[in-house]
Amino acid sequence: MYQRREITTQEKLQQEQYCQRVRARIAHRPHYAMVDTYGCQQNESDSEILRGWLVQCGYTLTEDEDKADLIAVNTCAVREHAEKRVLGNVGALAHKKAKNPELIVCVGGCMTQQATVRERIRKSYQVVDLVFGPHEVWQFPELVWKTMERRGGRGSKRRLIAAEPSEGVVAEGLPRARDNDVKAWLTIMNGCDNFCSYCIVPYVRGRERSRRPADILAEARQLVEAGYKDITLLGQNVNSYGKGLEEDIDFPDLLAALDKIPGDYVLRFMTSHPKDATEKLFRVMADSEHCAHHIHLPLQSGSDRILKEMNRCYDRAKYLEKVAAARAAMPDLVLTTDIIVGFPGETEADFNDTLSLVNEVRYDAMFTFIFSPRPGTPAAAMPDPVTRAEKQVWFDALLDAANRISAEKHAAYVGSTYRVLVDGQTGQTPYNLSARTKGGRLVHLAGDPALVGTFAQAKITDSTTWALYGELV
Repeated sequence: MYQRREITTQEKLQQEQYCQRVRARIAHRPHYAMVDTYGCQQNESDSEILRGWLVQCGYTLTEDEDKADLIAVNTCAVREHAEKRVLGNVGALAHKKAKNPELIVCVGGCMTQQATVRERIRKSYQVVDLVFGPHEVWQFPELVWKTMERRGGRGSKRRLIAAEPSEGVVAEGLPRARDNDVKAWLTIMNGCDNFCSYCIVPYVRGRERSRRPADILAEARQLVEAGYKDITLLGQNVNSYGKGLEEDIDFPDLLAALDKIPGDYVLRFMTSHPKDATEKLFRVMADSEHCAHHIHLPLQSGSDRILKEMNRCYDRAKYLEKVAAARAAMPDLVLTTDIIVGFPGETEADFNDTLSLVNEVRYDAMFTFIFSPRPGTPAAAMPDPVTRAEKQVWFDALLDAANRISAEKHAAYVGSTYRVLVDGQTGQTPYNLSARTKGGRLVHLAGDPALVGTFAQAKITDSTTWALYGELV
């Protein structure tokens, strides 16, 4: 039975002491650090903590590899393509290290939690000084200090590998350096207990661990008071929030409590597992003042046979019931999804079941992927007789349907006026501003950059498959 463990105050103080040691060691001149992030929003959130620690350690943050004295690469393990890209970029850092032998290269994140990847880095990527997993983010200062202490060594004694198997911990009060003052990530839980047969996440992120509601509410209040307008609650499966806590609370309860925080802001969340999405959640969303009427509800497949092989714990009919209930509660619901094409053993008939469900549900947007085997997962060992070329044909057909439906959905916005959050600048003309509807649809606008971080009314004048275009009114 997994026992939840929280980092103690003493353990956190110890990390702050390591920060002081690092700061003293690099005080003789300015030192710069860069964090390069791959993968999901949870990785982005972890990188905020890494940057926060580095600032406390005395580093100045930079986006310039040539300027950096320390580069931390926060990796993703979800798909093979991402893994190859990360390792290629890490290998290229050898050129930077040749110019600056004092450069410290750290590789962390989900990829390094896999023993095969750690061994590959150990054998083939001598440029890497420190390897750490997602469970070690809370003790990053200690790892940086120990890496510095090893710099005089040779071979394996020079390098530090700290990414042991772990069910994970809960760490509160860690520093953050956010790279955005409009949008904020707010982690409510970590890990996953679902063990979908294709997914590596439970093996690298550990078991589900929910943060205490009081800690989440306190952080949310701080974000609102600091002026953040778009707050996204994060978890591998937010709908299972609350398991393992002493408090009797579930995700809809948490959402309702967050909604009571006064202010002008939008609450979003991801990701939802369909098996745990309830009518209670939909009612809370519908009654909420701040919650976006947007659900990202990964389907993965429209075939009951494939869903069973994926260990998704729902079937086509149950998924459609969830969609119907959500839309009944929120007629203006924006619905997005993930779909995997070419799961091992999938047939053309199975794929056609997916395609027919997509045409029935009519998602506002879809994130589609060709199956990528992850070593260590059950699906990686399943027979997979369908060729990549045939999977590509299916994938292209799905993409055509997704783009057609999205274009039709976006066209329906034209002529209407929506309240949007202006969240950034595009660097393009004439539409120099980017904004989002409460449902999360991207809107390009022309206007004063001073509007970034404010809500505005926008009349939609045009649309494409991927975005809306409008004018301020």
